[in-house]
Amino acid sequence: VTPFLEAVKSESIRQVFWFTIWQAALSTGLTLIIGLPGAYLFARYEFRGKSVLKALTVIPFVLPTVVVAAAFYALLGPNGWINIAAMQIFDLKTAPINFTNTIYAILLAHVFYNTTIVLRLVGDFWSHIDPRLNQAARILGADQPGAFFKITLPILGPAVTAAALLVFIFNFTSFGVILILGGPKFATLEVEIFYQTISLFNLPLAAVLSILQLFCTLAMTIIYTRLNRRLSQPIQLQSQSFTQKKMTTWKSQLFAGVVILILFTLLITPLLALATRSIASFDTRSEQQGVLTSGITFENYRQLTINRRDSMFFVPPTTAIRNSLLYAAVVVILALVIGMPAAWALSHHSDSVFNRYIDPVLMLPLGTSAVTLGLGFIVALNRPPLDLRASPILIPIAHTLVAFPFVIRSLAPSLRSIKPRLRQAAAVLGASPYDVFRTVDLPLVGRALLVAATFAFTISLGEFGATALISRPEYPTIPLMIYSYISQNGATNYGQSMALSTI
Repeated sequence: VTPFLEAVKSESIRQVFWFTIWQAALSTGLTLIIGLPGAYLFARYEFRGKSVLKALTVIPFVLPTVVVAAAFYALLGPNGWINIAAMQIFDLKTAPINFTNTIYAILLAHVFYNTTIVLRLVGDFWSHIDPRLNQAARILGADQPGAFFKITLPILGPAVTAAALLVFIFNFTSFGVILILGGPKFATLEVEIFYQTISLFNLPLAAVLSILQLFCTLAMTIIYTRLNRRLSQPIQLQSQSFTQKKMTTWKSQLFAGVVILILFTLLITPLLALATRSIASFDTRSEQQGVLTSGITFENYRQLTINRRDSMFFVPPTTAIRNSLLYAAVVVILALVIGMPAAWALSHHSDSVFNRYIDPVLMLPLGTSAVTLGLGFIVALNRPPLDLRASPILIPIAHTLVAFPFVIRSLAPSLRSIKPRLRQAAAVLGASPYDVFRTVDLPLVGRALLVAATFAFTISLGEFGATALISRPEYPTIPLMIYSYISQNGATNYGQSMALSTI
């Protein structure tokens, strides 16, 4: 009871909780403002390069948060391209743009990270809405805004609500972006849990904050379920070949050009800045002359293999890369071995009480922060015979738990779409249950299986929150080493963080 009372009475904890809510709400609003025009563009128009642009917009979502932070450092940080260009053009001695350690950095990084959720969830649903509904409303006297707000928006309600709540949950549980770009002035519940655990060793208070965060995410999940049930309407969806059209008017072409420019600038420019900053070298001749470009160099990559301080505890980044790849491979195996039977059970009992109660339980890790999961492992696995706190085995176990919901969501719809009579025909012809799975189910869900494996591998490769709590110094991962470099002063450390982030 004492930790709960301590948390309730603490003014600093209340401020952290309030900041967590309003930054998540503001980030979600900005993401919708950027994402909805893009969703409309992808849903209603067919244009050259559309598939490439859609693929590029997915890249930010699968990046580790530390790489996202490093990308914005490379673009807008004190030594980023924009500040370097401004210092050269205007002959300035210091960086004119103070971007890092501000709320603007947090908001922009969240929009960068989550815009693809709106593009995918809303855009895919929007692309199947019959455009003749709006045309009928226009014939009956409605203007274009009226037809949108009275016809299209109510139909889009479930998709927009789902996207907004998912974005809010990701922003509410944000860790790496707040920790690196926000600096010491800003802290969410996630960062406070990490601080109380690692810096102050106050596990009771950290556990209280974790429970509070878990309660909030569960409440948002319940709200989503009720809103989705209330907003969902029985409509007839159309194929994309019927709903999409060419851009034949100058207005549609101008709209497409503006939206594509915004998406490219927001989602691609930081990544290009990161890659180019990792191979650029700069000289400082004097304070009066400022920073001058001296060309291209791969010195930052070479420095990754050098122990500059001759430390006995030096772990080269190549070890971190090897560890991350090994962990990711193990996570793919574990996630598929556990996820396949779970997805199969959900697909075969879609209308049962089992599905109604088990499915939300299996999705719990999706709405739970990675830091909270890491703290849970520390608390739960701290005594023999399962004292795994010092074991590297704990890392792939934690990564598997984080990736598990994505594997379920990738496999269950494909398994559910298989017609039962295909299995029945194979059984009539003498196939055993194993043969039915091997010769019928597996070939039909092969692509979904590849997607699930890719999700598991990518999530493990970039997982930072839980790993920061449970990893040992001798078993670093790529995100942890990037954070180590980017949090230290010095041009060499900065260059190494850019190089490792690019890798």
